[in-house]
Amino acid sequence: MINLAIIFLVIAIIAGILGITGVMSIAMEMAWILFVVGLILAIVFWIIGRRPPPI
Repeated sequence: MINLAIIFLVIAIIAGILGITGVMSIAMEMAWILFVVGLILAIVFWIIGRRPPPI
């Protein structure tokens, strides 16, 4: 997830340099969404991994 967020961020930066604002805004939105989802999943899996196994 975080890898895809970084890829979309790089695409947004390149599009911003080239002046393609439509692509830049879409790529930034996708990067932000993927980053937040990846962060939430990382926290959830970290918490689940800390629990003892069910009896």
